[in-house]
Amino acid sequence: MTNWTLTVSDLNEYVRRSLAADPILRLIRLRGEISGFKLHVSGHWYFTLKDDKSRINCVMFRQSAQQVSFRPQDGMRVVLEGTVGLYTASGMYQFYAEKMEQDGVGALYLKLEELKQKLMREGLFDASRKRPLPLLPRKVGIVTARTGAVIHDIATVSRRRHPGVQLVLRPAQVQGEGAAKDIAQGIEEIALLPGVDVIIVGRGGGSVEDLWAFNEEIVVRAVAACPVPVISAVGHEVDFTLCDYAADVRAATPSAAAELAVPEKQALKETVLAMRGDLQKAMRNALLLKRGELTQAQMRLSAMHPMAHLHQVRRAATELDLRMQNAVQKGMLLRRSRLNKLESQMELLGPRKALERGYAVVTAAGRAITSVKDMPALAEVILRDGRVQVQVLEKKEGDPFAAQKENG
Repeated sequence: MTNWTLTVSDLNEYVRRSLAADPILRLIRLRGEISGFKLHVSGHWYFTLKDDKSRINCVMFRQSAQQVSFRPQDGMRVVLEGTVGLYTASGMYQFYAEKMEQDGVGALYLKLEELKQKLMREGLFDASRKRPLPLLPRKVGIVTARTGAVIHDIATVSRRRHPGVQLVLRPAQVQGEGAAKDIAQGIEEIALLPGVDVIIVGRGGGSVEDLWAFNEEIVVRAVAACPVPVISAVGHEVDFTLCDYAADVRAATPSAAAELAVPEKQALKETVLAMRGDLQKAMRNALLLKRGELTQAQMRLSAMHPMAHLHQVRRAATELDLRMQNAVQKGMLLRRSRLNKLESQMELLGPRKALERGYAVVTAAGRAITSVKDMPALAEVILRDGRVQVQVLEKKEGDPFAAQKENG
């Protein structure tokens, strides 16, 4: 028996060298199904390769991963080429893959695709079925494990964004046998609680086996049949389950789901203030418009009022009266001018002017005598400055101016 004592590092290094020196463990080909695939920020790939009885941790460094022509997925069957080694920091042995080829589709992946196509044909994933999330839910229902980072992250984000929104947890088994039934039942139960306006269903990240409950048909149908909107927050951003397709909204993480479900209180206040300002502006504009329409209507109504019509008739009558008076005055002036003209003409042609020129008018019995035949024995002669009674001694008929013509 030896008293030689090794450190853990010494032992792990010895085992690493032993594995590296074994020619059987170098450049071997390994067939299996990928599970728990993770792409590191460095570009390295970390995953598990399994068969129906065992599994082994695998690593493919960035230089080798860049030569692979496809992106590995959980459930995919592949053939690896590489070397078995020991990671001394953890004491775990693993397979260092240098090449990767597809080896058909794994049974789990095939089962997932078949169910996905079946539910898609039924329309459970149609975009037309997606419902908008409520602006301000009264309660947010959560179906996830009672312990763990998921409920803590959701509660932290919710309190920060809007402390007044109530969270209701329905604890559920999220992994293992019976998990799918419990999740589906949890969705149905929490949807019936008064005030629950939106539901978050989810869990943290894990391998495809860890997340498989959220691919089960009973869970997918429960999500699709839920009477309130559902947010699916299963795994990390790179993880996808059938629950994500059936949900109204898919969130990359549980924290992102809380941000989608719970509005930010300050943002809501700012939105309300902006909407109130827009509403007040719209009301002022509408009031000005209606006031203008009212003024026009009042003007039209005033124009149709009987008194307005009477005033219009009165104005028209006044105008007609003025026009008539002007026409009468103008007519009188015209007639007066004509009368004056006629008077002047009559005065020129009248007997007074003739008497002033030396003529005389002979009258008898109140009428003028214009013929010798009609001359009586007694007559009256009207002169310019008086009247003379005469007695006719002799009558001579003929042209009274014949002697003047002969002498002329």
